[in-house]
Amino acid sequence: PCNVLLISSLKMKLKEDLNPLLLQVFRSVVWIYSAITFIPWYFFSGAGTNLERSRQIKARSVSGHPAGPYRSANSQEKLVAWLHHGVNTLDKMFEHAAKKFPQRDCLGTREVLSEEDELQPNGKVFKKVILGNYNWLSYEEAYQAAKCFGSGLTALGQKPLCNIAIICETRAEWIVASQACFMYNFPLVTLYATLGLTAIAHGLNETEITHIITSKDLLQQRLKDILCDVPRLQYIIVVDSKPTTWKDIPRGITVYSMDTVKEIGSKPENSKQPQTSDIAVIMYTSGSTGIPKGVMISHGNIIAGITGMAERIPNLNESDTYIGYLPLAHVLELSAELVCISHGCRIGYSSPQTLADQSTKIKKGSKGDTSVLKPTLMAAVPEIMDRIYKNVMTKVEEMSKFQKTLFVLAYNYKMEQISKGYSTPLCDSLVFKRVRALLGGNTRVLLSGGAPLSAATQRFMNICLCCPVGQGYGLTETCGAGTISEVWDYSTGRVGAPLVCSEITLKDWEEGGYYSTDEPNPRGEILIGGPNVTMGYYKNKTKNEDFFVDENGQRWFCTGDIGEFHPDGCLKIIDRKKDLVKLQAGEYVSLGKVEAVLKNCPLIDNICAYANSDQSYVISFVVPNHKQLMLLAEQMQVKGTWEEICNSSQMEKEALRIITEAAISAKLERFEIPKKIRLSAEPWTPETGLVTDAFKLKRKELKTHYQEDIERMYGGK
Repeated sequence: PCNVLLISSLKMKLKEDLNPLLLQVFRSVVWIYSAITFIPWYFFSGAGTNLERSRQIKARSVSGHPAGPYRSANSQEKLVAWLHHGVNTLDKMFEHAAKKFPQRDCLGTREVLSEEDELQPNGKVFKKVILGNYNWLSYEEAYQAAKCFGSGLTALGQKPLCNIAIICETRAEWIVASQACFMYNFPLVTLYATLGLTAIAHGLNETEITHIITSKDLLQQRLKDILCDVPRLQYIIVVDSKPTTWKDIPRGITVYSMDTVKEIGSKPENSKQPQTSDIAVIMYTSGSTGIPKGVMISHGNIIAGITGMAERIPNLNESDTYIGYLPLAHVLELSAELVCISHGCRIGYSSPQTLADQSTKIKKGSKGDTSVLKPTLMAAVPEIMDRIYKNVMTKVEEMSKFQKTLFVLAYNYKMEQISKGYSTPLCDSLVFKRVRALLGGNTRVLLSGGAPLSAATQRFMNICLCCPVGQGYGLTETCGAGTISEVWDYSTGRVGAPLVCSEITLKDWEEGGYYSTDEPNPRGEILIGGPNVTMGYYKNKTKNEDFFVDENGQRWFCTGDIGEFHPDGCLKIIDRKKDLVKLQAGEYVSLGKVEAVLKNCPLIDNICAYANSDQSYVISFVVPNHKQLMLLAEQMQVKGTWEEICNSSQMEKEALRIITEAAISAKLERFEIPKKIRLSAEPWTPETGLVTDAFKLKRKELKTHYQEDIERMYGGK
């Protein structure tokens, strides 16, 4: 794998625009420096061990058959189901952490010092905040707060094994409320705040909700409009501390603040302890198709999932700090935070609008959350990392010739060193320190999940942020757990070996032409088995056919994703069953593959490929990169507003030419290259309903949204 890695990394090098003689001098100096420092560095840094580790076999087929099941090299005999013996439910896990780390910081929230409106040049008004330091709840305080809150909910008539809903932004109160529910055995129903109102009402009614935990903002902006559509609802608990009067709340519903509920519950109360098999969370997936499905996750499922994840984060301990900003209603964020709590780490809360110094809500000159918190661990969806990558590369383009040359030479030198398993302390401190500071400067592991990460972005994160990216693969249905790549595995495009809690089998898929007997690597639909596989969909028998139990009583889930296993036991996702479309002439096109390849084109911020089976070619909807398209418009002498430029047929034609060039150089087949495109002036966000909270495309909604354009592009109008 190392040689393949070297070849693939060399393709991602940046163009060196330098006099050949100077380039030779630079390389000679680097060579002399490397030769002098290599031997002491090699022994003191443990580079040899890391290189050895990266070459090791990471998983094997336990049956000896190329289809698997494949298990991690560390769990060949038996899959692992828990971290500490006997700690088999989430309430026990939190109690164990509170006893072990009582005085350590647990949950941190930044103080809001002031808010102000800032007028933008285009006349729009942006809300800006100035934030202070983090205020912390210790493990003991968080545990007691959860205990009182759970007891208060009991006093308000919430019964064990009866569902309770949380619709709330990612914040400390979310975790306190969830731990209270785990302690008192109230199955927690999570719904994304960005789901449509009908979908939220559907989830609340399907799970027969009587109590909702939410925030002041979400109650006023989202939930108020559907309260009458949820007939069983009796209590709303608002997590904000400021008491406010509530107008327009329908009769029969009482609103309490979280503090009031804690006060009610401060009297001693007997809680009913959950069993491993009891449901802890019913997590509604925003799903890329149709009505959201509620995935039933037991205490045992989550414990197994976080045990598998923790094993892939080296030296995870109480000195780590994690920054939480992704939606906690997403399995990646919830699992990551529970992994941190089980190990005594600090969790500081943030939001995508306040994450970095340049974030939209941070007032110019004041500090974003990463600068203040300086996290060591962070989870990110590819969309956010792609954004960082494009922003930094745009800044590099604006540098003086000398600075740009220095950056490019350092980037390419470090890429070569990384592919050999070596690090570059001098480059890191001289060149990449400023980029690393974007995330606080202390990040040691970035966990990526939710969608595939492009090779260029992953390599950029390794080089400029000086930290490994653990790319993972899992689904809500498998508790977010499946695979995570090891931190010393610097290959790109792969998602690593199965976690110690799961095993993976490849099932032949004839229609797509994928078989476990394929050469050089076995391929097929990915089936995940293990104690982390969830209990199925809530009240949804038709969809439950994707789950099955084998003769040993182990649960399995059929993912619908197509993967291949490499000789070292690492998995690569290569296709998706649902994304496969057969064109008129019989060629199969994987829309996901087309999108993954074209997303690397600097002109594209987001892309959705589309194909109709009765047509002979692929078309695409494209969200263009603002800066790149404006530069292109300048070159083409096309003037107008952003909307006018996006709607210009001249710009559409030129953008298509650039995209076609990128597709040809990436070796897409002729029939896979989009023949027509539509430039979209509006970005796709969870709020617009065109992507999920993990920024996955909602194909059905996109198709409806662009129906007229589809007819135009296929009708030749």
